[in-house]
Amino acid sequence: KCRTGPLDIVFVIDSSRSVRPFEFETMRRFMIDIIGSLDVGPNATRVGVIQYSSQVQNIFSLKTFFTRADMEKAINSIVPLAQGTMTGLAIQYAMNVAFTTQEGARPLHKKIPRIAIIVTDGRPQDRVTEVATQARNAGIEIYAVGIQRADMNSLRAMASPPLEEHVFLVESFELIQQFGKQFQDKLCGVDMCMGQEHGCQHSCISTPSSFYCECNPGYRLNVDGKTCSPIDACADGRHGCQHQCVSARGSYSCRCRAGFYLNQDKRTCSMIDYCSFGNHSCQHECVSIPNGHYCRCRGGFTLQPDGRSCRATDLCNGVDHGCEFKCVSTEGSYRCVCPEGQQLQADGKACSKCGAGHVDLVMVIDGSKSVRPQNFELVKQFVNRIVDLLEVSPHGTRVGLVQYSSRVRTEFPLNKYHSADEIKKAVMEVEYMEKGTMTGLALKHMVEHSFSELEGARPLSYNIPRIGLVFTDGRSQDDISEWARRAKESGITMFAVGVGKAVEEELRAIASEPVEQHFSYSADFTTMTHLVENFKLNICPEEGKGEMEIRSPCECEALVQFQTNTVAILQSLTEKNILWAHALAQMTARLEDLEKQIAKK
Repeated sequence: KCRTGPLDIVFVIDSSRSVRPFEFETMRRFMIDIIGSLDVGPNATRVGVIQYSSQVQNIFSLKTFFTRADMEKAINSIVPLAQGTMTGLAIQYAMNVAFTTQEGARPLHKKIPRIAIIVTDGRPQDRVTEVATQARNAGIEIYAVGIQRADMNSLRAMASPPLEEHVFLVESFELIQQFGKQFQDKLCGVDMCMGQEHGCQHSCISTPSSFYCECNPGYRLNVDGKTCSPIDACADGRHGCQHQCVSARGSYSCRCRAGFYLNQDKRTCSMIDYCSFGNHSCQHECVSIPNGHYCRCRGGFTLQPDGRSCRATDLCNGVDHGCEFKCVSTEGSYRCVCPEGQQLQADGKACSKCGAGHVDLVMVIDGSKSVRPQNFELVKQFVNRIVDLLEVSPHGTRVGLVQYSSRVRTEFPLNKYHSADEIKKAVMEVEYMEKGTMTGLALKHMVEHSFSELEGARPLSYNIPRIGLVFTDGRSQDDISEWARRAKESGITMFAVGVGKAVEEELRAIASEPVEQHFSYSADFTTMTHLVENFKLNICPEEGKGEMEIRSPCECEALVQFQTNTVAILQSLTEKNILWAHALAQMTARLEDLEKQIAKK
């Protein structure tokens, strides 16, 4: 076997028509014999074969076969082209295709010799000098073997220097096999690493005319071409280590950062689950982190200073709860609540108000002397609770307020305030009039002024309901029937609310039909809460779906009060009768004593 190191050899065989079939067979034998002397393999010598005439054909490339048997079989299957002799074209193909890394040639930096063996029997029909020079400059060492009719000048133009070592002329095809043995010696030559100080630190590789140094696995050749340095396998970035790469001689290993362990793939890392050790003492949840862990509480709880225990969070103070009225914290959550008389809507945050439709509402309140100042404040609170039920806005519900006693005063018209807060503030600033009870005059004022467009009532053509609410605590000092009738005839839905000494007959006269749904009564000012709900049920249709509760003026509270008063009166009368009977008995006894004294005399 050839004692040189690995080679990349490409045979460039002339199969033009001048080469007779039996002559081509000797060329096959020549190639097979040369290959037989080589140590072929993927990491040893690689061989490729191309044939040419007027065109070039690749028989097999440097990467196709790595055994002599496969190469021999392919060579024996070659069918000559039998056309012209385009040797320059063949050299061009060898340079641009056959000796590329894509076709199996080792990269130039590996310093593996690239050798082209051109075998031809005639003069080229194209130019070879220029293309051969390009090939040699590209690092290809060219051996030119001419047979019989070959042109020596062309051979010399193709071959690498020194020409005496790279140009061969064989007299006939019969002698090429004998020449093959001589060529093997020329190709392999002597071991250039023997008998001289090559200076290679690791290995010396002999070539036909020289040698080169090679390093052991895990090392790279230094720029001096002789010494070797360990390869930093981590430096090229292809190690695949997730955390750290640690170079070893000719290899590397992966290492994980503190708090992680190396997985079975020896490249990726996983965090150590410190919580799995079971000694974290976290009340709710344990969360592992590199080199340790920390405790975490479930939603709605706050971690305490000890870093382990949890306490329910007052979410009403810590989040934007969005409750319209009031937020109430619960364990791990919260809920919204609404003021009395309102219900929580489907969103769980807003409170229900009278949203069935827009209305123009004028409340007419009794400010007579019988109401008294402290009760008048309760009346104002009653008014504001009704306002809380309504969606007040310029295009929604409008509210006006009228107070009456011996005279009538508009506290604010329908078009003055456009929000519930403004109205409620104005109500609380109303001053108590404290005089007579002219309910009829108040109704007249409401009809003629309060529901006029000048004071903010919307035109009747808009079909906006007009509602009048009259609040009184006693009998009117004037007639109410005419203006109560006119109010209802003008399209105003009238509600009558009576307290204390209010007269049922007058309340019924004021109220719209059906009367039972439009008037209410409370025994005193402190028990008016249910009146707001009654008003809500009747003014807001959606609140009245299902069974509607109708409050009677003869309700339980009034009956209880009446019974209490009656019992007190009867008890008082009984006590007086007892006293009279006792006095009568005393007088009778004294009369009897007088009669006895007279009889003795």
